[in-house]
Amino acid sequence: MNNFIVKMRVDDEISMLQRLLLITRNSAINHNSNAVLCPLNQAGQCSTQWHKDLTVFVDSNNNNQLDSSENEVVLRTKSAIKDGDILIYGIGRKSVIYQPSGHLSGLSNGTFRYCPYQHEDKSRGVVVARSGRTYTTSDTDNDAKDETRMNQEITCD
Repeated sequence: MNNFIVKMRVDDEISMLQRLLLITRNSAINHNSNAVLCPLNQAGQCSTQWHKDLTVFVDSNNNNQLDSSENEVVLRTKSAIKDGDILIYGIGRKSVIYQPSGHLSGLSNGTFRYCPYQHEDKSRGVVVARSGRTYTTSDTDNDAKDETRMNQEITCD
């Protein structure tokens, strides 16, 4: 029963993350401005603490931080993940930024990796392509572990 509960928790987190990315992309397109998804620190700056609350906002001045003085507002938030679980996005990446075109800002795609505590075999991911589209990982080789489309197994090492 515990394995089932862990799998459902991971699936739920992956689904919420994918929806949050879609909201961020649609916000960039609809507001004709960069939109940001990131974990904010107390000063309203993006951080690498992906396991904490995640925030979506339109970054009208393109400084990669939430500025209420510039009338930037929070569009959506997602609660922190379960204590002990791990959520990683790239190495040292602080944000996902969508341009008004719906494409990612920056040079490369990225993969969110979600690893439940003491159940690494149930790790899953969401890949964000440069085009702005997202897809979830799946067990493509039937070894009971998720892989990306490039056959890279999801790990949180």
